[in-house]
Amino acid sequence: MPVPRRFDRRPPERDPTRINERIRVPEVRLIGDDGAQIGVIKTDEALRIARDRDLDLVEVAPEARPPVCRVLDYSKYKYEQEQKQKQARKHQQQITVREIKFRPKIAQHDYETKKGHVERFLRHQDKVKVTIMFRGREVTHPERGEMILTRLADELAELAVVEQRPIQDGRNMTMMLAPAKAAEEVKPKAGDGARPAKAADEAQSDGATEEAEPPEADGDAGPEKAEDPASPEAAEEAKPAKAAAAGAKPKA
Repeated sequence: MPVPRRFDRRPPERDPTRINERIRVPEVRLIGDDGAQIGVIKTDEALRIARDRDLDLVEVAPEARPPVCRVLDYSKYKYEQEQKQKQARKHQQQITVREIKFRPKIAQHDYETKKGHVERFLRHQDKVKVTIMFRGREVTHPERGEMILTRLADELAELAVVEQRPIQDGRNMTMMLAPAKAAEEVKPKAGDGARPAKAADEAQSDGATEEAEPPEADGDAGPEKAEDPASPEAAEEAKPAKAAAAGAKPKA
């Protein structure tokens, strides 16, 4: 059997702004389409002025006595108002409340994992509701849950401020953390970290290479020190030795 369709019997939403014939007061304070103050005149005359300019008579301040009306293009006016509201909503800061649940007998590894989640939420400028869940007879030792919450707040003091101190709510204990102004996600700069170590390794490798290179030896110089070729005495003594070495060629 088909389900009967339900109709929405509420009246359609109507624009509350009064324009043209919907303005039923006897007189209004009129502002022209150029922004000039015309003054207090009869409503029929104000409507005639608006029609002569092919525009609308729009009530912009209904609380005033008499109401303030303006001659303008209502479609354009409404579009501009919608755009202003859209821009205002865009610039509004939306705050999200996240919740993390702990147990009073939580292990150290689980505590560190959940603490990392809380830190990530705070860096994204979200509020965090931290809840300690008590079960059974654990509720008789609320100091254990308060100790965990105090420890968490102390370890995240640089990222969060305690907006609501730990309070007992039945079998749960809650604490609210709000992001501090300095809780911004710090991204590592490109090139940091590995570059200094790499440069140090290259410097060490270059030094080791230079130390490992043996000193060059001339011919049969042996272990004796080579004389300084720059001195003239050494050059004169080296001439006979070179000549003898050149003359002593092996026979075929």
